[in-house]
Amino acid sequence: MGLYIQTLALSIIGVFLLWFAYTLFFRNAFIRRATRRRRRKPGKTATGIPGAPRTCPVCSAILAKGERVKSTAYPSMGGKDRLMHISGCAYCLEGDRVRTCPVCGATLKPDDILVARMYDKPGRSHVHVIGCSQCKKIGKK
Repeated sequence: MGLYIQTLALSIIGVFLLWFAYTLFFRNAFIRRATRRRRRKPGKTATGIPGAPRTCPVCSAILAKGERVKSTAYPSMGGKDRLMHISGCAYCLEGDRVRTCPVCGATLKPDDILVARMYDKPGRSHVHVIGCSQCKKIGKK
């Protein structure tokens, strides 16, 4: 009886070690290879998903790591959110891409901006676009 228990225990340990080795060496390689295929080249004419990380909210261009969107954040008046004006990324400010408002769908002129609320969270910020200078009637009299 003791021999059967010892054989069962060694079999369970062997299966666990095989699973652990597979997970450690092969599964991570498959995941890295799959994510590498899905990445797109930054600044391409392909549009990203609006609102996705590293995507310009004005023209939906996929931005590379380190590329920034030109914006101005104003100080908070005691609340959790701040007002923000977004001009766009390098691709749409140079005129390479069509600038559209994600709220009303209007085509923006080079001097138009997006109005957004920025919520500061620990380690990062969250931006919620409210509209553009055309649909919010900002700066027009």
